[in-house]
Amino acid sequence: MSFAYLLVSHGSRDPRPEIAMQELARIVSEKLHNNHNQANSEHLVGIAALEMSQKPLHEQIKQFAETAFGVEKVSENEHHLKILPLFLLPGVHVMTDIPAEVALARQATGEDIMIELQPYLGSHPDLNKLLSKQIAKIKAEAWILLAHGSRRPDSQKPIEAMAASLGAIAAYWSVPGSLELRVKELVAAGYEEIAILPYFLFPGGITDAIATSIETLKLQFSAVTFHLAEPLGASAELADLIWDLTDK
Repeated sequence: MSFAYLLVSHGSRDPRPEIAMQELARIVSEKLHNNHNQANSEHLVGIAALEMSQKPLHEQIKQFAETAFGVEKVSENEHHLKILPLFLLPGVHVMTDIPAEVALARQATGEDIMIELQPYLGSHPDLNKLLSKQIAKIKAEAWILLAHGSRRPDSQKPIEAMAASLGAIAAYWSVPGSLELRVKELVAAGYEEIAILPYFLFPGGITDAIATSIETLKLQFSAVTFHLAEPLGASAELADLIWDLTDK
């Protein structure tokens, strides 16, 4: 029995997230090699994107399966392909789009390969430990956890819970509860040093826009000191969480 792992991200026109995904896949591949002595582990960990890709996700899954396992017929369930959604929110992509694409991939590959959809990254209970490390690097009176946000009902609950566990308040980039609103609330409460933690995997267009927005806030609230933390980034610690999810 053999296993392969496909890390699925949202996808971006900005090249930086894909470069970070490649680095993350390399780290996970090293973990696979070290834990299971897989000499060809670089062929067993791949990346795919839900959007901004030349092929739909189900075709990317099928292509990766053929690369990882070959195209020869084998006994049923001999090969296992685990799909790991690297998403932080249980929005429509996690709950609807990716499961639909995985279902199409299962139809395309048949019974020779068992394709398993693993829990999304944001569901890991230890993710807050990584975020706590980001927070520990900066001293501030108040913290804002800034997530993309989703219009799917109840999708904000995990963010609110995560923010509470970090001693922060939640804000959203694309839905009500904006960064500017949260900053105004904190300033009105008397805070003069505010830090923002972007709840995103990697630097990209949105994190650039967040940085620009903070420069505007600095002009609007000249008496306040603002700090902007880094997104999670590709790291061994993040790879550990991903690896842990492969066993769920």
